[in-house]
Amino acid sequence: MQMETSAKLYSLPFSNVKTYLFALLFVAGNIALPQLCHLVPTGGPTLLPIYFFTLIAAYKYGFKVGLLTALLSPVVNHLLFAMPAAAALPAILIKSGLLAGAAALAARYAKNISLSALLGVIISYQIVGTAFEWALCDNFFLAVQDFRMGIPGMLIQWFGGYALLKAIARI
Repeated sequence: MQMETSAKLYSLPFSNVKTYLFALLFVAGNIALPQLCHLVPTGGPTLLPIYFFTLIAAYKYGFKVGLLTALLSPVVNHLLFAMPAAAALPAILIKSGLLAGAAALAARYAKNISLSALLGVIISYQIVGTAFEWALCDNFFLAVQDFRMGIPGMLIQWFGGYALLKAIARI
């Protein structure tokens, strides 16, 4: 018999101080994780660490926390470490925003932590984001880089995101 863990999923408003506190916590994660991943050759494009905590933030705490995390993480990382490069920022910001929207929407409709919902989030933000990236850079090969190199990162988002969301389910 499979036990279903109930999960507390939120949709925090901009007027709630917790929105900003949680966003700052997830931005810190999105700063630390890429630094660790960049210790591995091609760790950034392969492991896609800038998106991980955005997925968690939006799925667990809603679109507003996710959007703040999605927009601040790449900008702060760029300002502190020049990574991602300025030329990559527009595409990463678009993908991050799409991820926040898709994750919040999936959590709202799934009402629980689901591998299939998370897979749908990851595939949808990557496909739509790739289309935007292609329009921005006019280079299909560059636009599909996440699909060429980032499968390990997408798998980490899927299974690692599921595991972390399950671990914090009752918080």
